[in-house]
Amino acid sequence: MAQITLKGSAVSTVGELPAAGSPAPPFTLTTNSLEDVTLDAYQGKWKVLSIVPSLDTGVCATSTKTFNEKAASLENTVILTISADLPFAQARFCESEDIDNVVGLSSFRSPGFGADYGVTMKDGPLAGILSRAIVIVDPDNTVVYTEQVPEITQEPDYDSALQALG
Repeated sequence: MAQITLKGSAVSTVGELPAAGSPAPPFTLTTNSLEDVTLDAYQGKWKVLSIVPSLDTGVCATSTKTFNEKAASLENTVILTISADLPFAQARFCESEDIDNVVGLSSFRSPGFGADYGVTMKDGPLAGILSRAIVIVDPDNTVVYTEQVPEITQEPDYDSALQALG
């Protein structure tokens, strides 16, 4: 279990992020159009899994906007912002913020995602939703980079994450 903080208070996750070099755990998540999609749908592409607590928070919104800007210049790469937000909320956010280079995916039908990736917070005021983390997965679905953001109110290390892309 990872130890992170929320405004300085200790929070635990249910596990650890998958290790670099390991196969990415398979998942089925829900798109903003309420369709289920699997990890294999992105086979052959680099995948940036930007896992966030909720797009209704400032830091999650900022990280999604930042990845949206950076994604415009990336080839053979898909940015997946994953949260427990309902697809309706994700779609509304993406439309209002002109997010068109990021795919919003919801774990609301798939609580196993958080356990499989070790990111469900198990205590604290946000217990039950996802922590802030980045997982980079190569075209063959192997994990090449991870970052469990140590303080939930902080942004991820965008530069290090993007440097991990081949």
